[in-house]
Amino acid sequence: MKPEPATASRPEAILAIILVSYFMILLDNSVIFTALPSLQADLQLSTGELSWVQDAYTLVFGGLLLLGARAGDLLGRRRVFVFGLVVFSIASLLIGLAPAGWWAIAGRAVQGIGAAIVAPASLSLLTASFPEGRERTRAVALYGATAGIGASLGLVIGGALAHWISWRAGFFVNVPIGAAMIALAPRFLPETGRARGRFDVLGALSATLGVGALVFAIINTADAGWDSPVTITAVSAGVVLLIACVLIERRAAQPIMPLRLFASRRRTGAYVARFLYLGAMIAFFFFTTQFLQEVLGFDPLQAGMGFLPMTAVNFAVAMSIPRLLGRMTGSIPLVAGVLVTLAGMFWLSRVGVDSGYLTGVALPMVLIGAGQGLAFAPLTSFGIIGAPAADAGAASGVVNTFHQVGTCLGLGIAVAAAATVPTTGSAVVHLAAQVSVALTTGSVLLLLALAVTAALVLPADLAALRSGTPQESAPAPQLQGAR
Repeated sequence: MKPEPATASRPEAILAIILVSYFMILLDNSVIFTALPSLQADLQLSTGELSWVQDAYTLVFGGLLLLGARAGDLLGRRRVFVFGLVVFSIASLLIGLAPAGWWAIAGRAVQGIGAAIVAPASLSLLTASFPEGRERTRAVALYGATAGIGASLGLVIGGALAHWISWRAGFFVNVPIGAAMIALAPRFLPETGRARGRFDVLGALSATLGVGALVFAIINTADAGWDSPVTITAVSAGVVLLIACVLIERRAAQPIMPLRLFASRRRTGAYVARFLYLGAMIAFFFFTTQFLQEVLGFDPLQAGMGFLPMTAVNFAVAMSIPRLLGRMTGSIPLVAGVLVTLAGMFWLSRVGVDSGYLTGVALPMVLIGAGQGLAFAPLTSFGIIGAPAADAGAASGVVNTFHQVGTCLGLGIAVAAAATVPTTGSAVVHLAAQVSVALTTGSVLLLLALAVTAALVLPADLAALRSGTPQESAPAPQLQGAR
Protein backbone atom coordinates (compact mmCIF):
# COMPACT_ATOMS: atom_id res chain seq x y z
CA MET A 1 0.00 0.00 0.00
CA LYS A 2 1.27 3.47 -0.81
CA PRO A 3 2.15 5.59 2.20
CA GLU A 4 -0.07 8.56 2.79
CA PRO A 5 1.33 12.03 3.31
CA ALA A 6 0.98 13.36 6.79
CA THR A 7 -1.67 15.92 7.39
CA ALA A 8 0.10 19.19 8.10
CA SER A 9 -0.28 20.28 11.73
CA ARG A 10 0.47 23.90 10.77
CA PRO A 11 -0.49 23.93 7.08
CA GLU A 12 -0.38 27.71 6.58
CA ALA A 13 3.08 27.98 8.14
CA ILE A 14 4.36 25.08 6.03
CA LEU A 15 2.89 26.56 2.86
CA ALA A 16 4.32 30.00 3.66
CA ILE A 17 7.86 28.66 4.22
CA ILE A 18 7.80 26.61 1.02
CA LEU A 19 6.35 29.38 -1.13
CA VAL A 20 8.62 32.12 0.27
CA SER A 21 11.70 29.94 -0.30
CA TYR A 22 10.62 29.03 -3.82
CA PHE A 23 9.73 32.66 -4.50
CA MET A 24 13.20 33.73 -3.37
CA ILE A 25 15.05 31.45 -5.79
CA LEU A 26 12.76 32.38 -8.68
CA LEU A 27 13.09 36.04 -7.78
CA ASP A 28 16.76 35.84 -8.68
CA ASN A 29 15.82 34.68 -12.16
CA SER A 30 14.33 38.12 -12.78
CA VAL A 31 15.53 40.57 -10.11
CA ILE A 32 18.68 41.03 -12.13
CA PHE A 33 16.96 42.10 -15.34
CA THR A 34 16.00 45.67 -14.47
CA ALA A 35 19.50 46.13 -13.03
CA LEU A 36 21.29 44.84 -16.15
CA PRO A 37 22.47 48.22 -17.49
CA SER A 38 23.77 49.23 -14.04
CA LEU A 39 25.53 45.88 -13.53
CA GLN A 40 27.04 45.98 -17.01
CA ALA A 41 28.44 49.46 -16.46
CA ASP A 42 29.73 48.71 -12.96
CA LEU A 43 31.52 45.47 -13.86
CA GLN A 44 32.33 46.49 -17.47
CA LEU A 45 30.77 43.41 -19.10
CA SER A 46 30.26 42.70 -22.79
CA THR A 47 26.83 41.63 -24.06
CA GLY A 48 27.93 37.98 -24.07
CA GLU A 49 29.31 38.21 -20.54
CA LEU A 50 26.12 39.92 -19.42
CA SER A 51 24.02 37.03 -20.72
CA TRP A 52 26.23 34.61 -18.77
CA VAL A 53 25.33 36.38 -15.53
CA GLN A 54 21.88 34.93 -16.13
CA ASP A 55 22.84 31.73 -17.91
CA ALA A 56 25.40 30.63 -15.29
CA TYR A 57 22.54 30.55 -12.78
CA THR A 58 19.89 28.91 -14.94
CA LEU A 59 22.31 26.41 -16.49
CA VAL A 60 23.56 25.04 -13.17
CA PHE A 61 20.08 25.32 -11.68
CA GLY A 62 18.50 23.33 -14.51
CA GLY A 63 21.35 20.86 -14.93
CA LEU A 64 21.54 19.83 -11.26
CA LEU A 65 17.83 19.86 -10.44
CA LEU A 66 17.41 16.15 -11.03
CA LEU A 67 20.37 15.38 -8.78
CA GLY A 68 18.90 17.74 -6.18
CA ALA A 69 15.59 15.89 -6.34
CA ARG A 70 17.40 12.58 -5.86
CA ALA A 71 19.27 13.98 -2.87
CA GLY A 72 15.96 14.77 -1.18
CA ASP A 73 14.73 11.22 -1.74
CA LEU A 74 17.88 9.66 -0.27
CA LEU A 75 18.81 12.04 2.55
CA GLY A 76 15.49 13.48 3.71
CA ARG A 77 13.77 16.39 2.01
CA ARG A 78 13.70 18.85 4.90
CA ARG A 79 17.39 18.30 5.64
CA VAL A 80 18.31 18.82 1.98
CA PHE A 81 15.94 21.81 1.71
CA VAL A 82 17.69 23.62 4.57
CA PHE A 83 21.15 22.85 3.16
CA GLY A 84 20.11 24.29 -0.19
CA LEU A 85 18.91 27.48 1.47
CA VAL A 86 22.29 27.84 3.19
CA VAL A 87 24.19 27.50 -0.11
CA PHE A 88 21.84 29.90 -1.88
CA SER A 89 22.05 32.56 0.84
CA ILE A 90 25.86 32.46 1.07
CA ALA A 91 26.17 32.68 -2.73
CA SER A 92 23.81 35.68 -2.77
CA LEU A 93 26.07 37.46 -0.30
CA LEU A 94 29.15 36.73 -2.42
CA ILE A 95 27.49 38.04 -5.60
CA GLY A 96 26.55 41.25 -3.82
CA LEU A 97 30.23 41.69 -2.93
CA ALA A 98 31.49 40.86 -6.46
CA PRO A 99 34.45 43.07 -7.51
CA ALA A 100 34.53 41.80 -11.11
CA GLY A 101 32.42 40.07 -13.73
CA TRP A 102 33.99 36.63 -13.32
CA TRP A 103 33.21 36.74 -9.58
CA ALA A 104 29.55 37.56 -10.25
CA ILE A 105 29.24 34.82 -12.88
CA ALA A 106 30.89 32.24 -10.61
CA GLY A 107 28.68 33.32 -7.71
CA ARG A 108 25.61 32.92 -9.87
CA ALA A 109 26.70 29.36 -10.69
CA VAL A 110 27.04 28.54 -6.97
CA GLN A 111 23.67 30.18 -6.38
CA GLY A 112 22.27 27.83 -9.02
CA ILE A 113 23.52 24.85 -7.01
CA GLY A 114 21.53 26.03 -3.99
CA ALA A 115 18.45 26.64 -6.12
CA ALA A 116 18.75 23.18 -7.68
CA ILE A 117 18.51 21.70 -4.19
CA VAL A 118 15.72 23.92 -2.87
CA ALA A 119 13.30 23.81 -5.81
CA PRO A 120 12.58 20.05 -6.05
CA ALA A 121 12.68 19.63 -2.28
CA SER A 122 10.10 22.39 -1.87
CA LEU A 123 7.61 20.78 -4.26
CA SER A 124 8.17 17.35 -2.73
CA LEU A 125 7.69 18.73 0.79
CA LEU A 126 4.52 20.44 -0.34
CA THR A 127 2.96 17.24 -1.67
CA ALA A 128 4.17 15.33 1.40
CA SER A 129 2.58 17.86 3.77
CA PHE A 130 -0.91 18.18 2.29
CA PRO A 131 -3.45 15.35 1.94
CA GLU A 132 -5.13 14.45 -1.31
CA GLY A 133 -8.04 16.60 -2.39
CA ARG A 134 -8.77 20.28 -2.12
CA GLU A 135 -5.84 21.15 0.21
CA ARG A 136 -3.18 19.71 -2.06
CA THR A 137 -4.85 21.08 -5.20
CA ARG A 138 -4.82 24.58 -3.70
CA ALA A 139 -1.22 24.23 -2.51
CA VAL A 140 0.05 22.99 -5.90
CA ALA A 141 -1.87 25.73 -7.70
CA LEU A 142 -0.31 28.39 -5.47
CA TYR A 143 3.11 26.82 -6.03
CA GLY A 144 2.64 27.06 -9.79
CA ALA A 145 1.34 30.62 -9.52
CA THR A 146 4.41 31.56 -7.47
CA ALA A 147 6.60 30.83 -10.51
CA GLY A 148 4.89 33.50 -12.59
CA ILE A 149 4.48 36.01 -9.76
CA GLY A 150 8.11 35.62 -8.67
CA ALA A 151 9.36 36.32 -12.18
CA SER A 152 7.12 39.37 -12.55
CA LEU A 153 7.58 40.92 -9.12
CA GLY A 154 11.33 40.44 -9.31
CA LEU A 155 11.48 43.01 -12.08
CA VAL A 156 9.82 45.63 -9.90
CA ILE A 157 11.91 44.81 -6.84
CA GLY A 158 15.13 44.69 -8.86
CA GLY A 159 14.41 48.04 -10.49
CA ALA A 160 13.57 49.73 -7.20
CA LEU A 161 16.68 48.43 -5.43
CA ALA A 162 18.97 49.28 -8.37
CA HIS A 163 17.57 52.83 -8.51
CA TRP A 164 17.53 53.60 -4.79
CA ILE A 165 20.57 51.62 -3.64
CA SER A 166 22.53 49.44 -6.10
CA TRP A 167 22.12 46.36 -8.28
CA ARG A 168 23.95 44.54 -5.48
CA ALA A 169 21.04 45.09 -3.11
CA GLY A 170 18.94 42.64 -5.11
CA PHE A 171 21.26 39.89 -3.89
CA PHE A 172 21.87 41.18 -0.38
CA VAL A 173 18.12 41.05 0.28
CA ASN A 174 18.21 37.26 -0.03
CA VAL A 175 20.46 36.91 3.01
CA PRO A 176 17.94 37.87 5.75
CA ILE A 177 15.09 36.10 3.92
CA GLY A 178 17.18 32.94 3.60
CA ALA A 179 18.26 33.14 7.24
CA ALA A 180 14.64 33.40 8.38
CA MET A 181 13.59 30.38 6.30
CA ILE A 182 16.58 28.37 7.56
CA ALA A 183 15.50 29.08 11.13
CA LEU A 184 11.80 28.32 10.55
CA ALA A 185 12.07 25.22 8.36
CA PRO A 186 13.19 22.74 11.06
CA ARG A 187 10.41 23.96 13.33
CA PHE A 188 7.47 23.58 10.94
CA LEU A 189 8.39 21.39 7.97
CA PRO A 190 7.95 17.62 8.28
CA GLU A 191 10.95 15.41 7.62
CA THR A 192 10.63 12.56 5.15
CA GLY A 193 12.33 9.25 5.71
CA ARG A 194 15.61 8.37 4.08
CA ALA A 195 15.59 5.88 1.23
CA ARG A 196 18.27 3.43 0.22
CA GLY A 197 19.91 4.10 -3.10
CA ARG A 198 22.71 5.85 -4.92
CA PHE A 199 23.24 9.12 -6.75
CA ASP A 200 23.19 9.00 -10.55
CA VAL A 201 26.19 11.29 -10.89
CA LEU A 202 26.97 10.33 -14.49
CA GLY A 203 23.42 11.13 -15.55
CA ALA A 204 23.52 14.52 -13.83
CA LEU A 205 26.93 15.46 -15.26
CA SER A 206 26.10 14.41 -18.82
CA ALA A 207 22.84 16.37 -18.71
CA THR A 208 24.45 19.50 -17.27
CA LEU A 209 27.49 19.47 -19.56
CA GLY A 210 25.37 18.65 -22.60
CA VAL A 211 22.99 21.55 -22.08
CA GLY A 212 25.92 23.81 -21.16
CA ALA A 213 27.69 23.00 -24.42
CA LEU A 214 24.57 23.82 -26.45
CA VAL A 215 24.04 27.11 -24.61
CA PHE A 216 27.68 28.07 -25.14
CA ALA A 217 27.39 27.24 -28.83
CA ILE A 218 24.25 29.32 -29.30
CA ILE A 219 25.70 32.34 -27.50
CA ASN A 220 29.00 31.95 -29.39
CA THR A 221 27.17 32.34 -32.70
CA ALA A 222 26.53 35.99 -31.82
CA ASP A 223 30.24 36.70 -32.34
CA ALA A 224 31.57 33.82 -34.44
CA GLY A 225 28.60 32.47 -36.41
CA TRP A 226 27.29 28.95 -36.87
CA ASP A 227 30.19 27.88 -39.11
CA SER A 228 32.80 28.64 -36.45
CA PRO A 229 34.88 25.59 -35.42
CA VAL A 230 34.21 26.43 -31.78
CA THR A 231 30.45 26.55 -32.38
CA ILE A 232 30.43 23.30 -34.36
CA THR A 233 32.53 21.55 -31.71
CA ALA A 234 30.30 22.78 -28.89
CA VAL A 235 27.09 21.71 -30.68
CA SER A 236 28.56 18.30 -31.45
CA ALA A 237 29.71 17.83 -27.86
CA GLY A 238 26.31 18.90 -26.54
CA VAL A 239 24.41 16.46 -28.76
CA VAL A 240 26.76 13.57 -27.90
CA LEU A 241 26.51 14.28 -24.17
CA LEU A 242 22.71 14.47 -24.23
CA ILE A 243 22.49 11.20 -26.19
CA ALA A 244 24.85 9.69 -23.61
CA CYS A 245 22.55 11.01 -20.86
CA VAL A 246 19.56 9.19 -22.36
CA LEU A 247 21.56 5.95 -22.67
CA ILE A 248 22.79 6.28 -19.09
CA GLU A 249 19.26 6.85 -17.81
CA ARG A 250 17.97 3.81 -19.72
CA ARG A 251 20.49 1.53 -18.00
CA ALA A 252 20.79 3.14 -14.57
CA ALA A 253 19.33 1.11 -11.73
CA GLN A 254 18.18 4.30 -10.00
CA PRO A 255 18.10 7.06 -12.64
CA ILE A 256 17.68 10.71 -11.68
CA MET A 257 15.34 11.10 -14.67
CA PRO A 258 13.36 7.87 -15.08
CA LEU A 259 12.41 7.69 -18.76
CA ARG A 260 9.08 6.10 -17.76
CA LEU A 261 7.97 9.59 -16.69
CA PHE A 262 7.70 10.41 -20.40
CA ALA A 263 5.28 7.54 -21.05
CA SER A 264 2.40 9.89 -20.22
CA ARG A 265 1.43 12.24 -23.07
CA ARG A 266 0.14 14.79 -20.56
CA ARG A 267 3.40 14.88 -18.60
CA THR A 268 5.58 14.88 -21.72
CA GLY A 269 3.50 17.63 -23.29
CA ALA A 270 3.67 19.67 -20.09
CA TYR A 271 7.47 19.31 -19.92
CA VAL A 272 8.02 20.36 -23.54
CA ALA A 273 5.45 23.16 -23.38
CA ARG A 274 7.07 24.48 -20.20
CA PHE A 275 10.48 24.39 -21.88
CA LEU A 276 9.25 26.42 -24.87
CA TYR A 277 7.08 28.77 -22.80
CA LEU A 278 9.91 29.70 -20.45
CA GLY A 279 12.29 30.11 -23.38
CA ALA A 280 9.95 32.77 -24.73
CA MET A 281 9.45 34.46 -21.37
CA ILE A 282 13.17 34.85 -20.68
CA ALA A 283 13.52 36.69 -23.99
CA PHE A 284 10.67 38.95 -22.94
CA PHE A 285 12.23 39.82 -19.57
CA PHE A 286 15.81 40.20 -20.81
CA PHE A 287 15.05 42.43 -23.79
CA THR A 288 11.99 44.39 -22.63
CA THR A 289 13.84 45.84 -19.64
CA GLN A 290 16.60 47.02 -21.98
CA PHE A 291 14.02 48.56 -24.32
CA LEU A 292 12.42 50.45 -21.45
CA GLN A 293 15.73 51.86 -20.22
CA GLU A 294 17.79 52.30 -23.37
CA VAL A 295 15.07 53.24 -25.87
CA LEU A 296 12.29 54.82 -23.81
CA GLY A 297 14.76 56.38 -21.34
CA PHE A 298 13.34 54.87 -18.13
CA ASP A 299 15.56 54.65 -15.06
CA PRO A 300 15.74 51.25 -13.26
CA LEU A 301 12.89 52.13 -10.89
CA GLN A 302 10.66 53.33 -13.72
CA ALA A 303 11.50 50.20 -15.70
CA GLY A 304 10.54 48.02 -12.76
CA MET A 305 7.30 49.91 -12.31
CA GLY A 306 6.77 49.64 -16.05
CA PHE A 307 6.19 45.90 -15.58
CA LEU A 308 3.32 46.49 -13.13
CA PRO A 309 0.57 46.01 -15.76
CA MET A 310 1.82 42.47 -16.24
CA THR A 311 2.54 41.84 -12.56
CA ALA A 312 -0.87 43.00 -11.32
CA VAL A 313 -2.83 41.06 -13.93
CA ASN A 314 -0.64 38.00 -13.43
CA PHE A 315 -1.31 38.04 -9.68
CA ALA A 316 -5.07 38.52 -10.08
CA VAL A 317 -5.46 35.73 -12.63
CA ALA A 318 -3.15 33.34 -10.76
CA MET A 319 -5.21 33.75 -7.58
CA SER A 320 -8.34 32.73 -9.48
CA ILE A 321 -6.79 29.55 -10.86
CA PRO A 322 -7.71 27.27 -7.88
CA ARG A 323 -11.38 28.16 -8.41
CA LEU A 324 -11.13 27.68 -12.17
CA LEU A 325 -9.54 24.26 -11.78
CA GLY A 326 -12.44 23.22 -9.58
CA ARG A 327 -14.86 23.89 -12.44
CA MET A 328 -13.04 22.71 -15.56
CA THR A 329 -10.28 20.44 -16.77
CA GLY A 330 -6.86 22.03 -16.42
CA SER A 331 -5.96 21.83 -20.12
CA ILE A 332 -8.52 24.54 -20.96
CA PRO A 333 -6.87 27.38 -18.95
CA LEU A 334 -3.48 26.07 -20.11
CA VAL A 335 -4.32 26.38 -23.81
CA ALA A 336 -5.99 29.75 -23.19
CA GLY A 337 -2.96 30.96 -21.23
CA VAL A 338 -0.43 30.06 -23.92
CA LEU A 339 -2.65 31.58 -26.62
CA VAL A 340 -3.12 34.86 -24.73
CA THR A 341 0.61 35.06 -23.98
CA LEU A 342 1.36 34.53 -27.67
CA ALA A 343 -0.98 37.38 -28.61
CA GLY A 344 0.71 39.72 -26.14
CA MET A 345 4.23 38.69 -27.17
CA PHE A 346 3.55 39.17 -30.88
CA TRP A 347 2.02 42.59 -30.20
CA LEU A 348 5.02 43.60 -28.10
CA SER A 349 7.44 42.36 -30.78
CA ARG A 350 6.24 45.20 -33.05
CA VAL A 351 7.96 47.85 -30.86
CA GLY A 352 10.33 50.39 -32.36
CA VAL A 353 11.96 53.72 -31.59
CA ASP A 354 8.65 55.52 -32.21
CA SER A 355 6.59 53.26 -29.92
CA GLY A 356 4.93 54.73 -26.86
CA TYR A 357 4.82 52.98 -23.51
CA LEU A 358 1.03 52.63 -23.24
CA THR A 359 0.17 51.05 -26.58
CA GLY A 360 3.58 49.60 -27.40
CA VAL A 361 4.45 47.99 -24.07
CA ALA A 362 1.82 48.27 -21.30
CA LEU A 363 -1.19 46.86 -23.16
CA PRO A 364 0.72 43.85 -24.56
CA MET A 365 2.01 43.25 -21.01
CA VAL A 366 -1.57 42.94 -19.77
CA LEU A 367 -2.09 40.02 -22.15
CA ILE A 368 1.25 38.45 -21.22
CA GLY A 369 0.45 38.73 -17.51
CA ALA A 370 -2.99 37.16 -17.96
CA GLY A 371 -1.47 34.35 -20.01
CA GLN A 372 1.17 33.64 -17.38
CA GLY A 373 -1.44 33.57 -14.64
CA LEU A 374 -3.48 31.01 -16.56
CA ALA A 375 -0.63 28.79 -17.74
CA PHE A 376 1.84 28.28 -14.91
CA ALA A 377 -0.26 26.32 -12.41
CA PRO A 378 -1.58 23.80 -14.99
CA LEU A 379 1.92 23.37 -16.42
CA THR A 380 3.15 22.45 -12.92
CA SER A 381 0.26 20.11 -12.12
CA PHE A 382 0.39 18.28 -15.45
CA GLY A 383 4.12 17.73 -14.95
CA ILE A 384 3.61 15.67 -11.79
CA ILE A 385 0.11 14.19 -12.10
CA GLY A 386 -0.05 10.43 -12.30
CA ALA A 387 3.65 9.88 -11.65
CA PRO A 388 4.38 6.67 -9.72
CA ALA A 389 4.91 7.21 -6.01
CA ALA A 390 8.54 6.09 -6.27
CA ASP A 391 9.18 8.74 -8.95
CA ALA A 392 7.50 11.69 -7.18
CA GLY A 393 10.78 13.43 -6.36
CA ALA A 394 12.13 12.84 -9.86
CA ALA A 395 8.91 14.17 -11.42
CA SER A 396 9.15 17.42 -9.47
CA GLY A 397 12.80 17.66 -10.49
CA VAL A 398 11.95 17.21 -14.17
CA VAL A 399 9.32 19.99 -13.93
CA ASN A 400 11.88 22.45 -12.61
CA THR A 401 14.61 21.16 -14.94
CA PHE A 402 12.55 21.90 -18.05
CA HIS A 403 11.68 25.27 -16.51
CA GLN A 404 15.30 26.32 -16.02
CA VAL A 405 16.83 24.68 -19.10
CA GLY A 406 14.10 26.34 -21.16
CA THR A 407 15.09 29.76 -19.85
CA CYS A 408 18.76 29.03 -20.42
CA LEU A 409 18.44 27.86 -24.02
CA GLY A 410 15.71 30.39 -24.75
CA LEU A 411 17.95 33.28 -23.73
CA GLY A 412 20.78 31.91 -25.85
CA ILE A 413 18.48 31.62 -28.88
CA ALA A 414 17.10 35.14 -28.36
CA VAL A 415 20.58 36.65 -27.98
CA ALA A 416 21.76 34.85 -31.11
CA ALA A 417 18.70 36.02 -33.06
CA ALA A 418 19.19 39.62 -31.91
CA ALA A 419 22.83 39.48 -33.03
CA THR A 420 21.70 38.99 -36.64
CA VAL A 421 20.42 42.58 -36.78
CA PRO A 422 22.83 44.68 -38.91
CA THR A 423 24.64 47.47 -37.08
CA THR A 424 23.14 50.48 -38.85
CA GLY A 425 21.92 53.82 -37.55
CA SER A 426 22.19 54.97 -33.97
CA ALA A 427 22.68 52.68 -30.98
CA VAL A 428 19.07 53.26 -29.92
CA VAL A 429 17.71 52.30 -33.35
CA HIS A 430 19.92 49.20 -33.39
CA LEU A 431 18.80 48.10 -29.92
CA ALA A 432 15.12 48.63 -30.77
CA ALA A 433 15.54 46.42 -33.83
CA GLN A 434 17.28 43.76 -31.73
CA VAL A 435 14.45 43.79 -29.20
CA SER A 436 11.89 43.35 -31.98
CA VAL A 437 13.75 40.37 -33.45
CA ALA A 438 14.27 38.74 -30.04
CA LEU A 439 10.59 39.07 -29.12
CA THR A 440 9.56 37.75 -32.52
CA THR A 441 11.73 34.73 -31.75
CA GLY A 442 9.89 34.44 -28.44
CA SER A 443 6.59 34.48 -30.33
CA VAL A 444 7.77 31.54 -32.43
CA LEU A 445 8.64 29.59 -29.28
CA LEU A 446 5.17 30.31 -27.87
CA LEU A 447 3.57 29.16 -31.11
CA LEU A 448 5.45 25.89 -30.76
CA ALA A 449 4.35 25.64 -27.11
CA LEU A 450 0.74 26.10 -28.21
CA ALA A 451 1.13 23.38 -30.84
CA VAL A 452 2.61 20.96 -28.28
CA THR A 453 -0.15 21.72 -25.79
CA ALA A 454 -2.88 21.24 -28.39
CA ALA A 455 -1.31 18.06 -29.78
CA LEU A 456 -0.34 16.29 -26.55
CA VAL A 457 -1.79 17.76 -23.37
CA LEU A 458 -5.31 18.72 -24.48
CA PRO A 459 -6.34 15.44 -26.17
CA ALA A 460 -4.73 13.31 -23.45
CA ASP A 461 -6.47 15.33 -20.74
CA LEU A 462 -9.85 15.15 -22.45
CA ALA A 463 -9.38 11.39 -22.93
CA ALA A 464 -8.59 11.07 -19.23
CA LEU A 465 -11.72 13.04 -18.42
CA ARG A 466 -13.88 10.69 -20.48
CA SER A 467 -12.29 7.62 -18.93
CA GLY A 468 -12.56 8.96 -15.38
CA THR A 469 -8.82 8.99 -14.62
CA PRO A 470 -7.38 11.84 -12.50
CA GLN A 471 -7.52 15.33 -13.94
CA GLU A 472 -5.31 18.31 -13.31
CA SER A 473 -7.32 19.22 -10.24
CA ALA A 474 -6.70 15.81 -8.73
CA PRO A 475 -4.01 15.34 -6.10
CA ALA A 476 -0.38 15.31 -6.96
CA PRO A 477 1.46 12.00 -6.61
CA GLN A 478 2.10 10.59 -3.20
CA LEU A 479 5.66 10.53 -1.99
CA GLN A 480 7.43 7.38 -1.03
CA GLY A 481 8.64 7.51 2.53
CA ALA A 482 6.31 10.32 3.59
CA ARG A 483 5.09 10.19 7.14
